[in-house]
Amino acid sequence: SRRNSAVKMNNKALQILNKTFGYPAFRGRQEEIINEITGGGDALVLMPTGGGKSLCYQIPSLVREGTGIVISPLISLMQDQVTALNAFGVKAAFLNSTLTADEARCTEDQLIKGNLDLLFIAPERLATPRMLHVLEKAKLSLFAIDEAHCVSQWGHDFRPEYLKLSLIHERFPNIPRIALTATADEVTRKDIVQRLS
Repeated sequence: SRRNSAVKMNNKALQILNKTFGYPAFRGRQEEIINEITGGGDALVLMPTGGGKSLCYQIPSLVREGTGIVISPLISLMQDQVTALNAFGVKAAFLNSTLTADEARCTEDQLIKGNLDLLFIAPERLATPRMLHVLEKAKLSLFAIDEAHCVSQWGHDFRPEYLKLSLIHERFPNIPRIALTATADEVTRKDIVQRLS
């Protein structure tokens, strides 16, 4: 039944938190957010830096079947996250401008073959026809939009390439989405929700 599968997923999420990441229990609203995404829902997460935002998409990516796609504008942070995840035994990779064409193709192949738990992508790359074609060939567990305030013209860090991220919902309507930010006032939050559908 649906309730039984939700309980199984919750148990799996807690096991991953304990065994993969080494934390004894969820903090704050992490568990509620993780349950929402794992169950196929969408969420906008406003959580301070250091509040455990990344676990809110990392754990559902590991519980759900397929690869979690994380859209991040910060190349250095992307690389740090992938290094840290690999150290935990999580199969993570990134696609950004630091890779050669061959390295990028190799990573795309790994995605299509289902060999990755998480893939970090820069927003300008995600919106390209080539990348969308690659994503359509892969089994995806979720989309996480990090630094989501970048989508808002009211945000302090607006990036025009973030406006194209509404296409995620159009092209992949059945894949859950989680938008995360540490800084967004009420106007910005409404703008994020509207622009990302």
